[in-house]
Amino acid sequence: MNKHNINTIYIGYDPKEKIAYDVLKFSIERISTKTVDIKPLRRDILERMSLYWREYDVSENGQYIDRVDKRPFSTEFSFTRFLVPALNMYQGWALYMDCDMYLRTDITELFEEHRLDYYPLYCVKHDYNPEEEYKMDGRKQAQYPRKNWSSLMLFNCAHDYHERLTVSDVNEKPGTWLHRFQWLPDKEADIGTINEEWNWLDGHSDPKIEAKNVHFTTGGPWFKEWKCQRNIDGRYAAEWNNDYSYLSMKGKVDDLHV
Repeated sequence: MNKHNINTIYIGYDPKEKIAYDVLKFSIERISTKTVDIKPLRRDILERMSLYWREYDVSENGQYIDRVDKRPFSTEFSFTRFLVPALNMYQGWALYMDCDMYLRTDITELFEEHRLDYYPLYCVKHDYNPEEEYKMDGRKQAQYPRKNWSSLMLFNCAHDYHERLTVSDVNEKPGTWLHRFQWLPDKEADIGTINEEWNWLDGHSDPKIEAKNVHFTTGGPWFKEWKCQRNIDGRYAAEWNNDYSYLSMKGKVDDLHV
């Protein structure tokens, strides 16, 4: 098959949220009009491939602490997402998504509407910092400028600027250097804009915006303790639950709230 007819998508993977990954993958595949090649960013596999060696400590309460800058981080894919251009052999276009998302629109639309070669990457440019100090899994929220910009990124992997984002950089640069896009000469002008509907934040984004991709930043329906903050959040959570129920009936997903 012609590689140009395939949309490549990398999804951040954390063992604690495998159900979220499985449902997101299904939601993408179910409505895509093009073949999708979905790849989980699993830390253990990347380590075996000698692509990821970033060291960290784990506190008594399970919080990850990065040894590079001594700052807490919340998921196993906090930094591995920036390996996408290298994993894609610095060729073509590839999308990165956090696993706590739920797609409601054909992902082909996102790829086809954002393809200007000028930009090294596209993202939704949120002006947002969560009020909650801790995430649903008990890990501390990381606070930094451009929060959630890196939760969905469409990479132009062949762009020359990504030569400044090497595998060693991903493993050895401070997390703030990565999440603030410090390898780009102009951290604002060099990033193309995606509309907020593609990274719609539960509990925050305007309910009048019809979400094409829901981002459950406050937890998500796969957590027993999670409660939707607004009616619109509950509507999208119900859609997520419908897909989960289908996968569960087919025996393709783990039991919920275990």
